[in-house]
Amino acid sequence: MLTRPFRVLGAVAVSGAVLSVAFGCGSEEAPADSAAAPSLTDRARQVAEAWDGSAAAAAWRTGYHPAGATVQPPRGGLRGRADERAFEDGRFVLRGKLPGPGPGPGPRDGWVRWPGERALARPLVGADESYRTLAVYRAARAGEPHLTVTGMERGEMRVATSRGPATVPAWLYTLDGYATPLKQAAVRPSKPPRPPIGRARELPGLPLDRLLGTATDGRAVTVIALRGACDDGAIVKTHETDGSVVLLPSVKNRNDDGSPCTSQAEMQRVTVGLERPVGDRVVLDALTGRPVPYKGMRGSTP
Repeated sequence: MLTRPFRVLGAVAVSGAVLSVAFGCGSEEAPADSAAAPSLTDRARQVAEAWDGSAAAAAWRTGYHPAGATVQPPRGGLRGRADERAFEDGRFVLRGKLPGPGPGPGPRDGWVRWPGERALARPLVGADESYRTLAVYRAARAGEPHLTVTGMERGEMRVATSRGPATVPAWLYTLDGYATPLKQAAVRPSKPPRPPIGRARELPGLPLDRLLGTATDGRAVTVIALRGACDDGAIVKTHETDGSVVLLPSVKNRNDDGSPCTSQAEMQRVTVGLERPVGDRVVLDALTGRPVPYKGMRGSTP
């Protein structure tokens, strides 16, 4: 199994801040090669055994669970660092009005479609709610980078999901200066099923923060793991079965010499290679026993 960690410096590129949680030296996590490692490995096996063939796994495979970007920039990407920064910070300016609900009640559900499978109806997200999740800051001071929305209409987009690529309803944003729209998925993900196993209270460590995406060939996943101020970074190992991919988060070379540490955890982006493509296997966190939630770089879908 290949684990390839690299830092998001200062956690700024992920969240704009350091996540404050209890992560003191000598208390939260053990090195990967310590005596605690077999316990985490045993826990991974227990999680896989609980999920494989379970009703929760069956429910997961029939739902709509994004595993890739639900917001896609215009074709060719954003132009220049100023526009990229505006998108990352959620700085948008609206020129005009958002689409209203239209005459009559209208459809409340949209259809998520997978090739060769039955379509799934999911509740639609309105234009105003969609825009609020995209535009965290809906005004810009003079000189601040921002993107200007000049129009918005319904359309479709492709989204990577736990069941493979799907075509979903989307809001298409016309941006000033761009020939093609920015797209945002306009249906709500399915509620995760109740896990068949509880959280491991007796094991040290912090759960994975989020799933960022899956490689095009399905043979790697990228997650945000948490590391402390007194270690050399997060590592994520895997336990794979036919029905699940269990991720085992830990840290390496933690300082246990008693020197003071800050009680903070930093986010670190980690790409984990897999023995075979993910397919429709459930990607699970060994510590929580739950599917690793997809949020992407700018948070979750509406």
